[in-house]
Amino acid sequence: MRKIFIADAHLRSPRDRNYRTLVRFLDTLPADTDTLFLLGDIFEFWIGNPRPVYDHYREIVECLKRVRGRGVRIVYFEGNHDFHLGDFFKEQLQAEVHAGGAECEVDGKKVCLCHGDQLNRADYGYRALRFALHNPLVRALVPVFPRRLADRIAVNLSRRSSGQHASRKSRWDYPAILENFARERFAAGCDLVVTGHFHLPMEIREGGRAFISLGDWITHYSYAQWTEAGLTLERFD
Repeated sequence: MRKIFIADAHLRSPRDRNYRTLVRFLDTLPADTDTLFLLGDIFEFWIGNPRPVYDHYREIVECLKRVRGRGVRIVYFEGNHDFHLGDFFKEQLQAEVHAGGAECEVDGKKVCLCHGDQLNRADYGYRALRFALHNPLVRALVPVFPRRLADRIAVNLSRRSSGQHASRKSRWDYPAILENFARERFAAGCDLVVTGHFHLPMEIREGGRAFISLGDWITHYSYAQWTEAGLTLERFD
């Protein structure tokens, strides 16, 4: 059976090319797909259990419901743009939701999956922000927070993150960070390692083990899949 891994679509508007392309991709998943792993930042910003659902995300939510309706299991690993998702995605999509990385078994292989936003241990500013946003108090306040104010904060945080992307990329050696993580997980006994966050399609293969950094659905339209042929990095045209 086929397993699909995607991350970092950063969806905003249904009119955007990446939004339309992702809907098309999900609606045409091969019939033998049994699991869809969403490794974070599928949305540009989503916190908590919005009621009603954000207007601009209705279409992608309905698309994911169609995927689930075809019997595909959905596993969501929260990112740095989408978190505190448990209630909504469990209720609406019967999804399995992870707040951080996790290890699982796939066809007898030990697999490590994560969004990847915690891999850069030297980025102390982001680590402090993540700690603040992911704490239980914020989670408890999300349902009672005024929707208009929450949306305004979301837009500001999104702009801040996007504006810092280029400077972070020039400051940090992303390939080295990813390679170090891959080798750490290999040494810990993982056969397969998949991560997102860095918007950098990348593969490392060593002694039967495989690491894939997923890239994104903004410029690369890249994803990974697991089939009887193994773990491969693909692009969707």
